[in-house]
Amino acid sequence: MTLLRRVSSSLPPVVQFANRPFHSLKLTGESPDSSTFPTLTHGIHVFHSPDEVGIVAKLSECIASRGGNILGADVFVPENKNVFYSRSEFIFDPVLWPREQMDEDFSKLSKMFKAMRSVVRVPDRDPKYKIAVLASKQNHCLADLLHGWQDRRLPVDITCVISACNHLNIYDSNHDRGPNTHVIRFLERHGIPYHYLRTTKENKREEEILQLVQNTDFLVLARYMQLLSGNFLRSYGKDVINIHHGLLPSFKGGNPSKQAFDAGVKLIGATSHFVTEELDEGPIIEQMVIIILFLHCFKLNLHLTRLKVERVSHRDNMRSFIQKSEDLEKQCLAKAIKSYCELRVLPYEVNKTVVF
Repeated sequence: MTLLRRVSSSLPPVVQFANRPFHSLKLTGESPDSSTFPTLTHGIHVFHSPDEVGIVAKLSECIASRGGNILGADVFVPENKNVFYSRSEFIFDPVLWPREQMDEDFSKLSKMFKAMRSVVRVPDRDPKYKIAVLASKQNHCLADLLHGWQDRRLPVDITCVISACNHLNIYDSNHDRGPNTHVIRFLERHGIPYHYLRTTKENKREEEILQLVQNTDFLVLARYMQLLSGNFLRSYGKDVINIHHGLLPSFKGGNPSKQAFDAGVKLIGATSHFVTEELDEGPIIEQMVIIILFLHCFKLNLHLTRLKVERVSHRDNMRSFIQKSEDLEKQCLAKAIKSYCELRVLPYEVNKTVVF
C-alpha cells in the first residue's frame, strides 16, 4: 500500500513503524518558489539498513533540526525481510547546514542503525559524476548520450569515449567513425578524448581501458560489443551500466533484429542493467518494451508498470523496426543513467534492485 502525505519541518514525531502492513511508503510535497527562498539548496539522501522502529523519525528529525524541509520521501520495507530502504529529497540553507556538518549528521545515523549504505548528495554543489563511455560500431546510444550531456539532461561529465572492436581498419565500412563523422566532430568540438583500441580474441585491451577510466565514478556501455572479464570488473571496482536489446535469449548472435523481424515477434524491448561476470545477467535498472500490434485502433497505456509502450504494426519494414528498437535502447539507457545519478537505484538481495 502506498501512503501519500505532505511532509514539513515539523515532522519529527510523525512515524514509528513496527510490524508494517505495507510494502512501501511515499511522501510527497511541493517545492517552494526559489524566488521566495533564493538561498535554499536541494539535497538527496538514501539509506539502506536493517529494519528497526524509529528510522523514519530519526531521519526526519535530522533534516528538520538543521532547518531543512522534506519535499518527498520513499520508503521500502520488503515483506518478511529485516531490511529498510529510503530515499529523501529535501531543501536546506547551506549557511545553516554546511556540507561537512551534513555528512557528519547522516554518518551518526548510519552508525546508530548499522546502515549498509548511507549516501547524501547536493546536486547543485557536488561535482558531477565522471563517466567514460565504451562503444563499438553502433552509434545510436553513444550519440544520444553525447547530446543528452550537451543539453544537460544527464548530470554527468564525460571524461572520454573508448571504442573497441576487432575490425582491421578503424575507417572501414563496419566502423564508420572516420574524422568527418558527426560523433568524432562532436567529440573534437567539445574536447572529449576519443580512444580507439583494436581488440583480438586473445587481447581485449582491458589493462589499457583500466588506465583510461581510473578517475571515473562509473562506466557506461553504449552498445559495447565486447565482454568485460571478471578480472576487469574486480580491478575497476565500481559500477558498470550496460544496455542491450530485449530480444534475448531467443535471438542470439549477429543481426538479432533481423532474426526477430523475420520471426514476426510481438514484443521487442530494451534492458539496462549493472554488469556482472555473468553475461547480461546483472541486476536490472530499467526496462522498456514495444508491443507489436496488428490492429490500428488498439492502443495501450501501462504507466503503472513503468513500461514504455509504443505501437508497431505489420506496416513496419525492417528499417523502421530497427529504428524503433534503437530509439527504445537510447531512452532506456538515458533513464537508467539519470536514475543512478539521482540516487534512485539501490541493491536489493543478490540480483535485484530497488528503484525509487
